[in-house]
Amino acid sequence: MGRYTGPVCRLCRREGRKLFLKGERCYTDKCALERRKALGKHIPPGEPPKKRTRVTGYALHLREKQAVKRFYGVSETQMKKYYEMASRKKGVTGELILQFLERRLDNVVYRLAFAPSRRAARQLVAHGHILVNGRKTDIPSYLVEPGDVIELKEKSRNIPIVKETLDKRANEVPKWLKLDKENFRGEVLNYPQPDDLPKDFRMQLVVEFYSK
Repeated sequence: MGRYTGPVCRLCRREGRKLFLKGERCYTDKCALERRKALGKHIPPGEPPKKRTRVTGYALHLREKQAVKRFYGVSETQMKKYYEMASRKKGVTGELILQFLERRLDNVVYRLAFAPSRRAARQLVAHGHILVNGRKTDIPSYLVEPGDVIELKEKSRNIPIVKETLDKRANEVPKWLKLDKENFRGEVLNYPQPDDLPKDFRMQLVVEFYSK
């Protein structure tokens, strides 16, 4: 199955949590999830079930895995690959999975405040607007390394959404990255540490899902 191209707000509603897939809109009262929560309960998309069903252990594992996958905008094949890579390394497998996801070029472009969402960042990368160490890199899944320099091509620095996002989010860049706002350039200082990783996911459930 290809990448999901439907309304992204449905994904947040399905997982019952904010995945911040629409950038600034997710922080306003226009958020579809918040509007439906105001009704007093979580309402997933689709036709309501005719009767209440018991949530199984498998369902809990699946939903957590789906939430992580959708948060970063990766395919099932990519998600499984990161699990396999993490399971071969020493350390906490769940944290290593998140570290790989954070090191993706599209995520780094988003973290550097060059784009309002990971989906927008993925488009910047895929359309050839991003340079890594001076070379055009149009692969969103490219894994950055400490010392890598990520910057926008000179012709791409006047894109309105880029300038607008930089003005709003330049102070949100994580400490494992360094932003040179004036030159539209960022540097990877080191690998993301546990304190730099999202705390909203129960990664042990994700690990258990793939280890079965």
